[in-house]
Parts: sequence; C-alpha cells; structure tokens
Amino acid sequence: MPTSVSAKHHPHDDAPDTADDFRRLASLPEGQQRDTVRERIVEAWLPMADRLAGRFRSRGESFEDLRQVAALGLVKAVDRYDPERGNAFESYAVPTITGEIKRHFRDHMWTLHVPRRVQDLRNRVRFAVQDLQTVSGRRPSAAEIAEHADMSEADVRVGLEALESFTALSLDAELPGSDDGYSLSDALGSADPALDTVVDREAVKPRIAALPERERAILYMRFFGDMTQSRIAEQLGISQMHVSRLISRCCHRVREQVLSDVA
Repeated sequence: MPTSVSAKHHPHDDAPDTADDFRRLASLPEGQQRDTVRERIVEAWLPMADRLAGRFRSRGESFEDLRQVAALGLVKAVDRYDPERGNAFESYAVPTITGEIKRHFRDHMWTLHVPRRVQDLRNRVRFAVQDLQTVSGRRPSAAEIAEHADMSEADVRVGLEALESFTALSLDAELPGSDDGYSLSDALGSADPALDTVVDREAVKPRIAALPERERAILYMRFFGDMTQSRIAEQLGISQMHVSRLISRCCHRVREQVLSDVA
C-alpha cells in the first residue's frame, strides 16, 4: 500500500527554493558570476515583492511605481541577507520590502513637508478609523478614536487634519458642484490697492501738518476738496499761476522729506 506523503506548504505560496543560490552567493567574490546568481535570486522573489506592493495600491500611488519601490526593497534584502543565521529569507525580506514602501509614502508622497510625528499620528488615526467603521458602520468620534488607538484627543485631531492634507489641491481645480468651471483661484482675494494709499497718507501726514497754514489750505482744497486751481486762486485772491507754483513746491518738499525719512 503506497504511503501518502503530504506536501510541505511554505508560509508564502510564491516562495521559491533559493537556499542553494544564497549559499553560493555568499561564497562568490564580486564579479559577473556573482551578479548572475544575484539577479536569478531577485527574479525568483519578484512575485512576492509584487504581492506586497499590491497591499498599498489603494493609497493614491500607481501600482507600477509601488512595484518599483518593492523591487528596490527586495534587492536590498537580497544584498543584506545572511543565510548563515538560519532564518528563512522571506522572514527577513517581507519587513524590509514593506518598510521600503512605507518610507516611500512617508518621504515622497506628501506634497508638503510634514513632520514625522504628524505622519505617524495620521497613520494611527487612519487605521483606528478603519477598524471602528468596520464594526459600527459609521465614522467614529475623536474620543472613540483616542480610546481605540490609545491616543490623546489632541493628537487625534492632529491626525485627522493630516488625513486631509496628504495631497494639495490645485488652484485651477474646478470646485465640486460647479458647472461653470469655477475654481479655487476664483475664490481667492487679491491685494487691495488702497493699502498703498493708506501707507502713503500716513507717511505724508506729519509733513503736511508742518506746512504753513496757507499751503495746507491750498493742498486741502485741491486734493480733498477737488477744487480747480482757478477756484482756489479766486478764493484766496491770488493768481492761478501762484497757486500752481505753491502746489508744485509743497508736493516736492513733502516728497523729499518723506523719502529722506525712509532712507
């Protein structure tokens, strides 16, 4: 009667048998032969790296980019693995590849630089929200997240804000619900040109106050009363030419004094 031998299943379905190649790799000096063995090992383990990359494909990064990052992590794992320690390669490679992918998200996917602590808070809050929503079917409160993730509510609020800050919104992006192409840039204000007038007015105020009374009156009538030079001359009983010279002289003096103050 034939003996039934059960197949020994590997912890990873796509795990190849590369133990001999790793021992050979460790014994070979740098050169073409060693590079060939190294490439053969990397190629054999690529399916596992692709599977690990697939776990992160719903986080806003293209799968092809994730595959490249995972492949880079696999290469690092192959180069650093020591078969003499007796541990299976995948037990070392899985955390190495996963860590490389997480570093990619941490260092390259944020539009703006965000402190490491805030990134960690975001991840803890995100996982807590997913767990709680799975159970309750609703979005949890900050207090519920804090209790579930063993965090303070202040840290939870920071993490929640970071959840909405992973990517930046283009100013040219059309706002939701807009049918006429209305974008965020259309809602932004612009610098008020009157602010320059305020600055200039405050700068000349003490210099105008120091002018003789008649010159102050002429400037007031011309620039605040909107009177013509002819009307000013008629009211003061002087010629229009005299009024013109006084205005020009006063404006020039005030301007030079203000520029001197600035200098």
